[in-house]
Amino acid sequence: MAKRNDRVAEEIKKVVTEVIDNEVMDKEPSLKLVTVTEVEVSEELEYANVYFTTLNENKREVEDILNKYRGLLRSAVAKNIRLRKAPEIYVKYDQSVDYGSRIEDLLNQIKNEGK
Repeated sequence: MAKRNDRVAEEIKKVVTEVIDNEVMDKEPSLKLVTVTEVEVSEELEYANVYFTTLNENKREVEDILNKYRGLLRSAVAKNIRLRKAPEIYVKYDQSVDYGSRIEDLLNQIKNEGK
């Protein structure tokens, strides 16, 4: 079952990325580069968490804009992926990139203090 969910998550990632790049970015010129980093689907495929990163300064604003297009994203998933029912889409900022950068900064700071 997990393999199926992984395949569905990858397909959702492709569809959502295409819709954001081709439709949402056209409607929202304030958005800069938005990258879908990961999609997690529930075990029953009832919902999908779509994680993204962006070059925009205000991550919360980008998250709000993308969540405004949840219906568009869900309908694109329904049209492009054969599922009994399209999952609810929830868009969230991927904090792992910021966390990784913070860890790297701390390691560099420790390294520089040792010199």
